[in-house]
Amino acid sequence: MSIRPSVKSWSSTLRLPKSSFPPRPLPAEQPKYLQRCSDDLYKWQSHARSTKKPFILHDGPPYANGPLHVGHAVNKLLKDIICRTKLQQGHRVVWVPGWDCHGLPIEIKALEQQREKNKDGGGVLDAIGIRKAARSLASKTVKEHMKGFREWGVMADWDKAWKTMDKTFETKQLAVFQEMVKKGLIFRRYKPVYWSPSSRTALAEAELEYNNEHISTSAYIKFPITNISNELKDIIPNLNNLSALIWTTTPWTLPANRAIAFHQDLTYSIVKCDEEHLIIADSRISALQESCFKDKAVEIVQQNIPNSILKTLTYTNQLRGQNSDAQPLIHADFVSAESGTGLVHCAPGHGMDDYEVCTRLGIEAVAPVNDLGCFTDAALPDDPSALSGKSVLNDGNLEVLKILGDRVLFISKYKHKYPYDWRTKLPVIVRATEQWFADVGDVKSVALERLNDVSFIPQTGKQRLESFIKSRSEWCISRQRAWGVPIPALYDENGTALLTDASVAHILSVIDERGIDAWWSDPENDPAWIPAGMNGTYQRGKDTMDVWFDSGTSWSQTDERADVYSEGTDQHRGWFQSSLLTHTAVAESSEAPFKTLITHGFTLDQNGKKMSKSIGNTIAPSQIMDGSLLPPVKIKKKGGNISQGLGADALRLWVASSDYTKDLVIGQPVLATVNSALLKYRITFKMLLGSMHQSARTSPLTKLDKIALVQLQTVMAEVEAAYDSYEFNKAVSAINRWIYTDLSAFYLEASKDRLYCGDGGGVLEEIFHGLLKMLTPITPCLVEEVWNHLPAWMAAEQPVHPFHREFLDPIIPSSRLSAEEISLIEQDIPWLLSAQISIKSAQEEARSEKIIGSSLESSVLIDLPPKGQEVFKRYADELENIFVVSSVEFGSDVNRGDWNFSALLIPPGWHGPNEEGKVWVVPPKDEKCPRCWRYVAPEEDELCRRCGDAITV
Repeated sequence: MSIRPSVKSWSSTLRLPKSSFPPRPLPAEQPKYLQRCSDDLYKWQSHARSTKKPFILHDGPPYANGPLHVGHAVNKLLKDIICRTKLQQGHRVVWVPGWDCHGLPIEIKALEQQREKNKDGGGVLDAIGIRKAARSLASKTVKEHMKGFREWGVMADWDKAWKTMDKTFETKQLAVFQEMVKKGLIFRRYKPVYWSPSSRTALAEAELEYNNEHISTSAYIKFPITNISNELKDIIPNLNNLSALIWTTTPWTLPANRAIAFHQDLTYSIVKCDEEHLIIADSRISALQESCFKDKAVEIVQQNIPNSILKTLTYTNQLRGQNSDAQPLIHADFVSAESGTGLVHCAPGHGMDDYEVCTRLGIEAVAPVNDLGCFTDAALPDDPSALSGKSVLNDGNLEVLKILGDRVLFISKYKHKYPYDWRTKLPVIVRATEQWFADVGDVKSVALERLNDVSFIPQTGKQRLESFIKSRSEWCISRQRAWGVPIPALYDENGTALLTDASVAHILSVIDERGIDAWWSDPENDPAWIPAGMNGTYQRGKDTMDVWFDSGTSWSQTDERADVYSEGTDQHRGWFQSSLLTHTAVAESSEAPFKTLITHGFTLDQNGKKMSKSIGNTIAPSQIMDGSLLPPVKIKKKGGNISQGLGADALRLWVASSDYTKDLVIGQPVLATVNSALLKYRITFKMLLGSMHQSARTSPLTKLDKIALVQLQTVMAEVEAAYDSYEFNKAVSAINRWIYTDLSAFYLEASKDRLYCGDGGGVLEEIFHGLLKMLTPITPCLVEEVWNHLPAWMAAEQPVHPFHREFLDPIIPSSRLSAEEISLIEQDIPWLLSAQISIKSAQEEARSEKIIGSSLESSVLIDLPPKGQEVFKRYADELENIFVVSSVEFGSDVNRGDWNFSALLIPPGWHGPNEEGKVWVVPPKDEKCPRCWRYVAPEEDELCRRCGDAITV
């Protein structure tokens, strides 16, 4: 029956999408969605899955100093996505956030704030005042951090959050320390350590940064030999005025020189320069002629001086004074001929290697430098005032060279890698002081074995962590600051330390009763701190523990082994290492404290540069959430602009879509792509919410529906595998590819006619639930918002919330799609997609000629190779819908219209000529239906049969 339209528009007869879901998030609504998808969800799973196996993510505590930055976002959101994927896998998630609250940066910042408050008066704060100010600052920062993390949708147990300054944490930390004391792993020694004059404290290796552009003053120095042996005089008669020539980049250490080292495998010569005889390595002579010997006449007097002679020589260091003892030449393995002279000046009070070799030979270590990095009177005994008080890194360095006078052969500037204090960004020195150390020499071999039972992502993390652990033998754990956990040592009148299992146990009992601040606030002579039976007068020590010892013992906060530790790659030398070493040292478990160790990179700007306040290229997480980094969107109909702010999910999607195993790039181009994808998700959900119909459940599946289900199953399997291997960027890539290509450009485009004009059937409900499942770990706010806008008929059924469903819960009933059908469709899809590409190519050519606009204004002829004919016959009655054209025929008769455009059809697995097919886009045979716009109506302005039947029902 043909029907002529009696109205100008048929829109009232169409099933157009209708949904209350907004195209952009409404700011006023976001807090409730955040609450539901984070705090409420964590509480739900804690109770609903209380008997389930827990997945434990142990939090590497962020430092409670300063505002949140994108590095925090990367770290916390990766952890959150990990936990949400494990929740989908059926686990009960345990994630208790923590904060690292002690240490120098907080202390310095607190002191600066106090000075600002008291700039018109007020004295210097004592230890208790410093601790009070630092605690207040850390507490305030923790609150600000927590607020920010929760605004990002982080799902964690905020009510149980821990801080390293909490009494319960400090008590457990001190218990770990006590156990290490009991095992003989803690000792005190006068030896060189990294010392920061700017911070006035010792530093561990993990607290250093290296500046590759540091400029030092290097110098070649002549030390006069005092005893020329007869054996050497026999080789070189009339030898006098002989010196050992050394090269140093730290002239300030020369007052502490106690030996000169050579290597027994190198050969040495005596050369004559300006009437002086100098000992240097043979292999360094030519190089030195380009530097310190440049423009000088140099004569090689004798080569291959026997090592037996070198061992007998002694020399004087004029900086020690006229009556100082002669000093030896010694062998040292660390001496090389790669630079310098092949002779190395040894100051055991200012060098780790120097200390080791000199200590074995009974040579004393001295360090005439104070806490400020300035010389003491002992630096120059004959004239203390010449050096005393001068900075070794500045004027003191040059003053030493001035005092040496003609003993200095050559001076130059030298650019090299040099350690800096990671907090103050200023150079450090090596200086011998009395410090407390943890002996990890025996512990590290066991720790390395335990890493064999740990999974690393990326795998290179294992080698990196191993290299840091192998290089450790002693860990300097004492710091000379007030804000920290005290090292519970007592000192007698002679300065001898008392630190035993019993003494520590007694002190811990007092701390438990009085609080840790009492260590500083109680009177110095308070007898309560002295264990019973101890005679004499004792004072409490003032050293505090390295903050890496604080956070490194945080494993004591969990009852079980953590499933995951996840931090930045810098933590291989920091928290990962300190956690493993302390756990190995005292824990009863024979395993590492973590099962999987995941490391992520740092954040870079869009030009690949490290973010820095001084450069001005930093980005705040809030800027990503509010869209202020992107240009506003112009509203065409209403005029004006709207912000591109998409909330927490924009920040989360950026993190999830980045390959975190490398450094993460962030900038306007990247964020524009992220926002585009997030808007695509919203548009897709709006389409699904408005087009799902309850009646579709009973509608028969078309072949197009089955293709969509197979594609959905495929992408869900791919996403599940990516989530399981923590490759979230691959999950996002798979989701985006499916949405843009399989769903939007293929299935939804092909289904519009059926949805709007036909029976409204299809598999949108399955697609809807599948998409929710895939996006739940990444964009939980969006998922919660979508769930709040369910169609009334679906909401009435009270379906299981996506957050409560497990990923393996079936989306597609097996009764709707058999395994045999899936296998066949998987083979057919490449053929259909190849044909679609060819058809679109031909249509684009027609559009460029302004022949067609809509794809429905064309019909298609397909000439197939034999392999493809069987495939297309299976879909013959649906091909016009699949390709969104008015009709599809097989053959090559194109002589029926005024125009045609063609394209080759390249079969899947194409190997060469004679295997390809061809498609033609040609004019439709019939007229345009005014309701569905397909060219299938018998007469102009008449409805097609399908539409006619639809409006008469």
